[in-house]
Amino acid sequence: MMKSVSYILFVIVFLFSSCRGDEIIVTSESEKTDVIPDINSNPYGFYLLNEGNMGSNKASLDFMDYRTGTYQRNIYAERNPNVVKELGDVGNEVRIYRDKLYVVVNASHKVEVLDAVTGVSIKHIDIPNCRSLAFDDENAYVSSYVAPIGVDTDVKEGAVYRIDINSLQITGNVKVGYQPEEMVAKNGFLYVANSGGYRLPDYDNTISTIRLSDFEQIKKTPVAINLSLLREDKYGKLWLLSRGNYKDIPSILYRLTVATSGDITAIENTGIPCSNFAIGGDKLYLYNTQWVNNTPSDEIAYRVVDVLQGVVINESFISDGTASNIKVPYGITVNPSTGDVIICDAKNYVSSGTINSYSPQGKMEWSVRTGDIPAHIAFIYK
Repeated sequence: MMKSVSYILFVIVFLFSSCRGDEIIVTSESEKTDVIPDINSNPYGFYLLNEGNMGSNKASLDFMDYRTGTYQRNIYAERNPNVVKELGDVGNEVRIYRDKLYVVVNASHKVEVLDAVTGVSIKHIDIPNCRSLAFDDENAYVSSYVAPIGVDTDVKEGAVYRIDINSLQITGNVKVGYQPEEMVAKNGFLYVANSGGYRLPDYDNTISTIRLSDFEQIKKTPVAINLSLLREDKYGKLWLLSRGNYKDIPSILYRLTVATSGDITAIENTGIPCSNFAIGGDKLYLYNTQWVNNTPSDEIAYRVVDVLQGVVINESFISDGTASNIKVPYGITVNPSTGDVIICDAKNYVSSGTINSYSPQGKMEWSVRTGDIPAHIAFIYK
């Protein structure tokens, strides 16, 4: 009997270790949340990308299932036992387009492409110092710093890479501004926010406009320094975040009007301080953290902006007194179906964070532990 038990244990250890040398696969963890299960929920869940600290190789992927109310931590390693080093170093963005899940892993210089339903890896695409994603028709676009990671005033300009979503092959790239960040594809053009973050204090201040028909940069439009987040509202306006210089120039929201010709026809400085934001319907939800030499202070605001008027309509969308439970807000998104606002909390940056889900009325409905530095969410639909 003992011999049989020993043999079974040997087989289990062999199966978990043979694919990856001496590494042991860390299985996922499941936890029931306070979410009321809804088999008809659509979106029926979301993926959460935990960034992990640079150099730690701890980027990880979690999954929240609204149908069961269950949260699963660290699913990538379990579903991809043959991938050495798991997801990689610093998860920078996660998006779902059609039937695939795209994960940008910045310091590992790759875009990991997974089956959106199973989480099984299909392919990884090598792109240097990649940052963000946009999609249009049969193509994915990836912004890239191109240059090695690190501050360098002589660093070269960045680029946007084009990927055919069917073959998952790179089909071209085009030079843009310095250290490009988020992008929006609209009316046959791609708008790219250039940060110039590696060239501080000489930041970039431009939006690159790429004509998608021939994949050419046709102009750069000056807006403000250190541009990063770029998102479109339901009325076709583009909301843009200038992160300032982290000292005497604050982080401010801008609103852009673009024409069908690709021209940026109006640039509005809203004067609204912001560190991160998400748009849901007629509202833009933001948090703003006061920065002192790159270190967040205790002054954190959670505001609501009317996207049509471009003005703050609520000075605090958290109404139940739980804002003080959030130590370091690091990501924010809005469930497009329910209007719930989800805030990622990085806590101390080196151990597990949390996500907290608030109703449209500002009441915290549930909270759950995540991986290290939770930041980016992609909803999945039936």
